[in-house]
Amino acid sequence: MLALQSPLDMHLHLREQEMLQLVAPLSARSFAGAVIMPNLVQPVNSRDRLVSYRRAIVSACGTDTFIPYMTLFFREYTREELLAVRQDIIGIKLYPAGITTQSDAGVRDFDSIAATVSLLEELDIPLLVHGESSGFVMDRETEFLQVYAKLAGNFPKLRVVMEHISTAASLEFLERYNNVAATVTLHHLLLTLDDVAGGLLQPHLFCKPIAKTPRDRDALRQAVLQGHPQLMFGSDSAPHPRHAKECCGCAAGIFSAPVALPMLVQLFDGAGCLEALQTFVTGNAVRFYRIKPPEKMVQLRQKSWRVPEVYGTVRPFLAGQELQWSFADQDN
Repeated sequence: MLALQSPLDMHLHLREQEMLQLVAPLSARSFAGAVIMPNLVQPVNSRDRLVSYRRAIVSACGTDTFIPYMTLFFREYTREELLAVRQDIIGIKLYPAGITTQSDAGVRDFDSIAATVSLLEELDIPLLVHGESSGFVMDRETEFLQVYAKLAGNFPKLRVVMEHISTAASLEFLERYNNVAATVTLHHLLLTLDDVAGGLLQPHLFCKPIAKTPRDRDALRQAVLQGHPQLMFGSDSAPHPRHAKECCGCAAGIFSAPVALPMLVQLFDGAGCLEALQTFVTGNAVRFYRIKPPEKMVQLRQKSWRVPEVYGTVRPFLAGQELQWSFADQDN
């Protein structure tokens, strides 16, 4: 039996309405809290929108102990707006315009954002960034490092989170700045581009940033297993109905919420590094974000189970595969 104290998912998509009702309980079962992404059809970019969305999430999670750490979609905010919402958010999420799902309202000119970023630094509100350029898909994350360098260097007291990093170059960048941390997904610890497109195309493994090379995957895995202090778990679990994935122009996103914690345990256990898992799923996030998550003990046992082919309308990551660890109260 393994007990994890207040595990956290520091990057999560819960969507809205029926999809929210389907997926939120799966994360609430596994985690004590999660950082909720704001890129809905109508972005969460005001306090009213944020309060309404948080209320819907709490309702969908039922009686499970689970805190939705809310974010606002980046735009030009006034000092008064940020002061009014400061206690309701864990950070502001910045998307380059058009780079991923429902990000058309994102930033188009990074030279124009200094005033808002300066306010975030002054008010000690973290900036969470989807770090990709619009260049060649395999180079986008590395090309974006120059933007991170300007943010971290020009605003040294600003806490910056590089979301869902997928390259060895991003790891090397982290070593240069104490005010920067990064989230790492389960799928970027397991997949390479060959898994996505090396044989028949696997649309349910298509995500942004796209899975990279074996060298990138192995560098991320080694850093996480060795307890890198600037790395936090963020699933980037992003559900889409099957008809939106199994089609021309399929949506980007991997739905990993049901398997994230059991598969992480399996990965760390297989590498003989179980002692590092608590830091990855709780400790580093608590320290960087300066939060105190609710008390919640999540127990897992070494008993195999087969991942369902679908949850409602959504095909999960590792569908049909047998995992070696399950939740202690799980009916197999």
